[in-house]
Amino acid sequence: MRVLKRETVVIYMGMTFLRHVVMLSRSCRFGPYPKAKWANRIFGTIQAFIAFLVLSSLVHPSPAFAANPDLEIVLTRSRQRIEKLDYRATGRLTRLEGNGKRASYKFVGKAHWFPDGLRLLCEISSPGSETTRLLLHMTVTGHVTIEAVLPGETTRVLPFERWNESLAGTDFSYEDMVESQFFWKNQELLAPEKYGARDCFVLSSMPGFQDWTHYESVKSWIDRGILYPVYVVKTLRKTRQQKEFIYYGLRQAGGIWSATQVEAKLRGQPGSSILVIEGGSGKANLQRKDFDISLSRALGEKVK
Repeated sequence: MRVLKRETVVIYMGMTFLRHVVMLSRSCRFGPYPKAKWANRIFGTIQAFIAFLVLSSLVHPSPAFAANPDLEIVLTRSRQRIEKLDYRATGRLTRLEGNGKRASYKFVGKAHWFPDGLRLLCEISSPGSETTRLLLHMTVTGHVTIEAVLPGETTRVLPFERWNESLAGTDFSYEDMVESQFFWKNQELLAPEKYGARDCFVLSSMPGFQDWTHYESVKSWIDRGILYPVYVVKTLRKTRQQKEFIYYGLRQAGGIWSATQVEAKLRGQPGSSILVIEGGSGKANLQRKDFDISLSRALGEKVK
């Protein structure tokens, strides 16, 4: 005897029901005002059956969409970490060439999660006079917008086509400054792996059609003990080139984990870039007025 899956039974019931409705409508004789009464009766019955199908799918969800407890924990903790951000930071951004040559830039930044999402304002300045200022906004759905003041330019919204450009000549791009991948809709937990001595969850994040990004996928190795990424690999859409991010100096402050250094490098190419945080405050009590990209003084305030 063949056993049918629940979904198959429900579909079969629906088809049988609609077939009986059609047969009944052909065989019945109508009284006064037949068309209106019968149409209302049929419409009401169909509505009731559709409601039954919806409730059935909610009470008995498909096994394919059953929750993965570990995946839920990883995503919840990763998103909560970002949603609690409220910091000022100072440091340096350095590009190290394959021949040992260095180019360093001063980095000043601050971030805060507001009801409408994350705002990150940062400034990268060279030893000379060139300065790049960015304001990134990411909503709870992972939608990102970027405003920029580039050397010799005025404030403007940065076109999506430029999001993957090098930031001040380093291996970091503009969109690398926020971790939007944790808010994408398509998430999968792969088999656990070790990264060095750390036991890690491996999270595969893939953007949906609504996500603005130049990456086709992001894999994150997340320490099982502290639920913080220690290694990330991003794959570009067009070239399929991979970019690695390594997190060093992990520390906890106020119950929130962070890294003091992040290294970025393109696989197969010499050199790398590293962002080093040298000072800052994890509880900056920032307000919306602190994120006016047109005011350079907003970044020049003393870090507590």
